[in-house]
Amino acid sequence: MNVLLLYPEFPDTFWSYKHALKFVDKRAVLPPLGLVTIASMFPKDWSARLIDMNVETLDHTDLDWAEAVFISAMIVQRPSAVEVMARCRAKGVRIIAGGPLFTESPESFPDADHLVLNEAELTLPYFLDDLKQGNPKRIYKSALFATMSQSPVPRWELLNLNHYVGMSVQYSRGCPFQCDFCNVTSLLGHRVRTKSSSQIIAELDALYDLGWRDEIFFVDDNFIGNKKILKQDLLPALIRWRKKKECINFYTEASINLADDPELMALMIEAGFVRVFIGIETPQIENLVECGKMQNKHRNLINDVKKIQCAGLEVQAGFIVGFDNEKEDFSQKQIEFIQKSGIITAMVGILQAIPGTRLYDRLKKEGRIMKDDCSGDNGDGSTNIIPKMDINDLRKGYNHILQSIYSHDLFYKRIKILFRQLNPPPKKRKFQLVHLKACFLSVYLFGVISPYRWKYWNLMLWTLFNRPGLLREALTHSICGYHFRQIYNNYIKESNASKRTPTRAQKATETSAS
Repeated sequence: MNVLLLYPEFPDTFWSYKHALKFVDKRAVLPPLGLVTIASMFPKDWSARLIDMNVETLDHTDLDWAEAVFISAMIVQRPSAVEVMARCRAKGVRIIAGGPLFTESPESFPDADHLVLNEAELTLPYFLDDLKQGNPKRIYKSALFATMSQSPVPRWELLNLNHYVGMSVQYSRGCPFQCDFCNVTSLLGHRVRTKSSSQIIAELDALYDLGWRDEIFFVDDNFIGNKKILKQDLLPALIRWRKKKECINFYTEASINLADDPELMALMIEAGFVRVFIGIETPQIENLVECGKMQNKHRNLINDVKKIQCAGLEVQAGFIVGFDNEKEDFSQKQIEFIQKSGIITAMVGILQAIPGTRLYDRLKKEGRIMKDDCSGDNGDGSTNIIPKMDINDLRKGYNHILQSIYSHDLFYKRIKILFRQLNPPPKKRKFQLVHLKACFLSVYLFGVISPYRWKYWNLMLWTLFNRPGLLREALTHSICGYHFRQIYNNYIKESNASKRTPTRAQKATETSAS
């Protein structure tokens, strides 16, 4: 069988980094890990191709070649997924769909011939067996969770690695915490399941043998969910592996209690981790209690962030506004926290209720769900809930946060705050010609023609004299800041006011506020 693996396009969001990618001649940040993983489960006599629509276009000849299309997507990819499924349907190609988008709301996708839901290690073999027998069912799902030893080494050779900034691997699934807005536990459970270190090393070796030498993202929703096995098995194995290979840096996601474990942070640094994304959400205790994020309660979050930074890990973070207990000064509180923490990459979104979460179920009972689906983009200014705060006041405050934290003034100040306490500096990476291009392009755009060029040069000169080892990171952050401002200016500020406000009066109010 000729099988086409399809990954729909991401919209232009904070997470896409589309405006930054052109500086380094890349087309996407990360590859579709799920698709290259399930490709390893296919029968050996199948011929597989992969089209990542974030790096290449889907041509009609691709659909002419394919006898079946496997499509996987996250919620934020819904518009592209619906469009591409309609194209497949028009061509008469069999559609097999899976992944978070389809698992959360399978009833919303009548165009799919077959829905292989939940974890593919459990459901895909049953579909493949039935397909071989000629009687496949429409829906395959499981209430069980897979053993991670069942997960194969992804087929990286299906990708053009040159298109991506980073590669990704998965070490664990599941999260022990109870955040009511998060769908990770509804999809993957609370019990943390891990791969063995030998599995991870096999995946890293496969990437290395294909010539990969850049960063690798551990996509775990909480990398430190099982600290004991992490410290005893994986991190020592990574340390040994990196001594034999060229210097490859890692980054991941974790919970704030990482700050409580100096030994773990030291091991992560030695293993090559340079940054970590943490869900901070809000500095307001009432909001943390409301959403069940008790692991962030009774902590000095600013001090915790600084502990992690001082250990040598840059902290990126997610923030949410729009909780029921939100106060009138919520926007200023968020801005002050982000500035004091030195978190340069601060992703702020309005609360959304994802089907399958405890938040969704609660608000559904209260009659506060405006529509069943949500955008899945925590930075597009939309929400599918009726907040207790006036929606116009909420959006006004949200816009104020973004306009402030990504302004040249506050953004460059946060870089200095981080650099003052980041210790030791990140390990050196291999220099490439594309880095020289990025340097010249950033200097021209930000240091020559920009009306804010004096702020840019102030940062570069300060870094050169105070933290010269971080000069490359200063350039990288300046490029990312450009992307964030473009997203705000081109989408949040304009589209949020013109497209997502139901009345002309609200539109006029929001445009004035912006």
